[in-house]
Amino acid sequence: MPELPEVETVRRGLAPHIVGRQIAAVVVRDARLRWPVPATLSTDLQGQTITAVDRRGKYLLLRLSGGDTVLVHLGMSGRLRVFDALPAPVKHDHVDWQFVGGGGMRLNDPRRFGAVLHWPQAQTGHALLDHLGPEPFDDDFTGAYLHARSRGKQVATKSFLMDGRTVVGCGNIYAAESLFRAGVRPTRAAGKLTRPDCDRLVTTVRAVLRDAIEQGGTTLRDFAGADGVAGYFQQDLFVYGREGQPCRVCGTSLKGLRIGQRASVWCPACQR
Repeated sequence: MPELPEVETVRRGLAPHIVGRQIAAVVVRDARLRWPVPATLSTDLQGQTITAVDRRGKYLLLRLSGGDTVLVHLGMSGRLRVFDALPAPVKHDHVDWQFVGGGGMRLNDPRRFGAVLHWPQAQTGHALLDHLGPEPFDDDFTGAYLHARSRGKQVATKSFLMDGRTVVGCGNIYAAESLFRAGVRPTRAAGKLTRPDCDRLVTTVRAVLRDAIEQGGTTLRDFAGADGVAGYFQQDLFVYGREGQPCRVCGTSLKGLRIGQRASVWCPACQR
């Protein structure tokens, strides 16, 4: 599933092409996404101009001139593409935004785990966002915050980091890589993290996510950016997907198991 770096890559790719464009119509070919696409979406959005493309966690937020927002989630296989002239739709092309003056944006989602939802200005907050923790680059994501939140928790540190209520955007790949860089074993109980551990984790989470964003994300199966180009961060992975291979730092054979139903790999020498 696309994580924060992939979604941020899409956001950066879309914004120059759709900000300032007025919506002429929205065509919904299949409303059966993870949550049904609202039947009134085209009526609600027609005539509004996209003023900004923001991101909260893994959600894209299309801000509109009337004060409303369109919340978009890419699910496991969703792709948003921008066209100077929308081509004839193909299989899994579920939603089109047609722009005044020509061209548009299209959502293709083979697995239909994505979402396109209308967030009216009058609605205070959104149920999909209200529970989310801080963004990893926000000033309030600090070692002190992470240490305080981890107190008394017996859950594995990797699961703790992946919990969107702790911090958003640290999915399976990025949690594994951040823990490796910080020298923290993923199975350690979160409540046993020291303040220095938490300080290092904040630094490495930011560094890993920043590196991934700069390289366009991590392509494993379905993901590509808004321009259709794959990300290259997978070339820099130290532990994820490398069980049994030698550690790139010390040469020790990497170990793996499942933590919270997710594959986890770590170096028994570098991570304590």
